[in-house]
Amino acid sequence: MCEYCGCQAVTAIDDLTREHDLVVNLIGEVRTAHAATDTARMAELARQITDVLEPHTYVEEQGLFPVLAADFPDHVTVLQAEHRHIEAVLGETADGVPADPSWPGRLVETLDLLREHILKEQDGVFPAALASLNPEDWDAIDTIRATVGTLLPAPGR
Repeated sequence: MCEYCGCQAVTAIDDLTREHDLVVNLIGEVRTAHAATDTARMAELARQITDVLEPHTYVEEQGLFPVLAADFPDHVTVLQAEHRHIEAVLGETADGVPADPSWPGRLVETLDLLREHILKEQDGVFPAALASLNPEDWDAIDTIRATVGTLLPAPGR
C-alpha cells in the first residue's frame, strides 16, 4: 500500500495500514470462497473482517475523523456512511450464514466498496492526518488504540 508520504512512520497510521493489509488479504479469501459458492466460508471470513474492523473503525472515528472533520467535513461524512454500510452487510453474518440468497453478491459488492474505502483512507486520510494532527492528537489516538486493542501481531512477528 502507500509508502510515499512517510505516514507509516507514525505508529497509529502503521497499525491502521497493517489492519487494511489484513482486511485486503481476507477480501481475497472471500472472493475465492465466492467463486467456490462456499457461503459458509464467506460468512466466516466476513466475521473475521468485522473483528479486524471493529477496533480499527473506532480508532478512526474517535481519533482521526474528529480532528480532520473541521477541514474535510464532507469527506469524513462519506467515510462514516461507508463504515455504516460495510458494518451492516458484514453484520448480517453475526448468527451464521445469512438466509438471503442475495447476500453473497451484496457481500462481494460491499467488499469492493471496502477496497475503494481503504484506498481513500490510505491516499487521503492518512497523509492529511500526518500534515494536520499535532502531538497531543497522536497521543489521544494512541490512548484510544490502547483501549480498543488490535488483532494484529506485534510488528516484526
